[in-house]
Amino acid sequence: MSKRVSIKNWSQDERPREKLLEKGASALSDAELLAIIISSGTKKESALDISRNLLQGAGSNLRELTKFSFAKLNKFSGVGPVKAVTILALNELLKRLLVSETREMPFIKSSANAAKIIGPYLRDLSHEECWVMYLNRANRLISKERMSIGGVSSTIMDVKIVMKSALEKLASSIILVHNHPSGSANPGEHDKHQTRVLKEAASVFDIAILDHIIIAGDSYYSFADEGLMG
Repeated sequence: MSKRVSIKNWSQDERPREKLLEKGASALSDAELLAIIISSGTKKESALDISRNLLQGAGSNLRELTKFSFAKLNKFSGVGPVKAVTILALNELLKRLLVSETREMPFIKSSANAAKIIGPYLRDLSHEECWVMYLNRANRLISKERMSIGGVSSTIMDVKIVMKSALEKLASSIILVHNHPSGSANPGEHDKHQTRVLKEAASVFDIAILDHIIIAGDSYYSFADEGLMG
C-alpha cells in the first residue's frame, strides 16, 4: 500500500489555499473550499479527504450539508468537535447571508417576493414554525417574527399575540407564513380555518392580512395567488 502524501507535499496546483490565491475562489471545487474551512486533516486523512467524505454523505448537495447537526457531523471520520462547530458556524453564516438583504426594509410586491425573503428561515426545517411579516402602508417590511414552534405536522398562531405584536409595530398589514416539513405546500383545512380566524381578528384593528404563505422546501403556496384571501 502506498503511503499517503501529506497536503504539504502536493503539487502547487493541488493545494487548495495556494490554488485559491493563484486562480481565485471560483476555480475551487466545493470539496476544496470546504477543506480550507476545516483547515487540517488527520494522520490518515487530509482535509480534502474529510471534505469529500462530508459532501458524499450529503449527496454532493451543499444544502443538505447545512442541515447536518453537531452529532451527525461528529460521526464522520476526521471530524471532531472543533471541525463540527466550525462547519455549523459556516452554515449559520450562509443562512444569514441569504436573508441579510431583508434588513433594508424591502418592498413586498408579490408572494414570490415575500417567499424569497422568508424562505431561507423555513425551507430546511424538520418541524413546523409560524412566522408573521409586518408591513407599513407602503408595503415595506417593518419586521418579521417567529410566533410559534410546533411538531412535525402542525403548529398554531396565537391570535392575541399576533395582533398585539402588529399593533406595537404600527403595522398596516401582515403576511402569515408557516412551513410544511412534509414537502407538500398544499394547505390543509386547519390552515384555511386559522387564516379566516386571524383575518377576522385583524379587521377589528383595521389591519389587512395580505397573504398566507406556506413554505415547502424550494416551493411555496400563496393563499392570495389562489384566491383564498377573499
